[in-house]
Amino acid sequence: MTAFIITALVNFSERVANANDYPVDVSSPVPSRQSLRALDALTFFLADVQDGLGPYLAIYLVAYCHWEPAHVGVAMAAVVVGTLLAQLPAGAMIDRTRHKRLAVVTAAAVVAACCVIMISAPFFPVIIAAQACIGAAAAVMPPAIAGISLGLVGRARFARRTGRNEAFNHSGNVAAAILAGLAGTYIGYGAIFYLVAFIAVASAMSAMFIRENEIDHARAREAPVVTPEVTPVVESISTALLRNRKLMAFVGAVFLFHFGNAAMLPLVGQKVSAGKPDSAAALMSACIITAQIVMVPVALLSARAAQRWGRKPIFLIGFLVLPIRGMLYTYSTDSVFLVAVQLLDGIGAGIYGVVGVLMVADLARGTGRFNLALGAMVVAAGLGAAASQLLSGVIAGASNYNAAFMSLSGVAVLGCVWFALFVRETNTEHIQGTLSTAAH
Repeated sequence: MTAFIITALVNFSERVANANDYPVDVSSPVPSRQSLRALDALTFFLADVQDGLGPYLAIYLVAYCHWEPAHVGVAMAAVVVGTLLAQLPAGAMIDRTRHKRLAVVTAAAVVAACCVIMISAPFFPVIIAAQACIGAAAAVMPPAIAGISLGLVGRARFARRTGRNEAFNHSGNVAAAILAGLAGTYIGYGAIFYLVAFIAVASAMSAMFIRENEIDHARAREAPVVTPEVTPVVESISTALLRNRKLMAFVGAVFLFHFGNAAMLPLVGQKVSAGKPDSAAALMSACIITAQIVMVPVALLSARAAQRWGRKPIFLIGFLVLPIRGMLYTYSTDSVFLVAVQLLDGIGAGIYGVVGVLMVADLARGTGRFNLALGAMVVAAGLGAAASQLLSGVIAGASNYNAAFMSLSGVAVLGCVWFALFVRETNTEHIQGTLSTAAH
């Protein structure tokens, strides 16, 4: 029943967004219904796997293990440090490998094992090591999903497919949050760890239903076009990344986005769990569900809007909601108010998940390094998230949670300025269309 409701929500939102107006790449083979539905299922289940336990771990460590905020910050940062160290190698591997499904299966198995280990031995070194391993496994998932998607549907359908991936991803988070809230409230907090492990196994099974022979691996990496006159050459790593100034400017914006955003929801969990550990899981689930439900239509609408109006103005909207959200968190600890504020997270994250991938695909076109470039974006996100968790943990421990929220809001304002000044529009079709309209 849950799966039916979520699928109906995604399909309805897609119709509202008029997603069928996207151009069709008639030169590309159409993937089978089995592969497309398996990709839907994979993005649905991976939603809660690629982030591990997220804010639920923060609540568990504060309320049940009695960790200090600074130690919790280290544990939350460990997962993004693991992602940081593994992300670029993972992106390069996904560019080269013809076994993308196996990469997803292996990563999901690592996450499942680490969840079981953490609940079995909740000690500082074990938690840190397991979180780092989860982060390393999670590094494989974004480039693998993007590569599989692009390889299956082609560039012309990629915006629509990315929007649909994000819609199922956020729907999966809704389902997982509902189950986690129920498990934490009625069974015990340990059940949440086993729930994430089970979801990881389900994601691995979904990946195996995608037909590997339908994935065009050259298209999946944005390889140069083959012509009789030109021998395609894949750009070197230094050229594709470090010498690509437009990409580096965008990566800097992604860093600031996650620096301002990543620690906000875990901070909410820590703030409300002090003195109310029994109700924290239910409140956290309500916050996540509210945001994720908003993200479904936002993701689909963002995909279409980014095609019509360009990537930059849509992404800027996602940036602008961050400082507003951070400041609102300081006004009250009322549960209804906090859940309402999470609507803004649905807007920001829904836009980032779609438009960020599209901008990287634009910037990596013809380089053969799409998944590596996407890995660079995720590295920037990981660095920003690690900095966010560490800074907020230190400030919350030295002062209070409201001071941490205000600090994150200041970083978000800096990110808005950076993006507005230094990041250019990447959709060349939109730029050419605008120039053509102006000329007439």
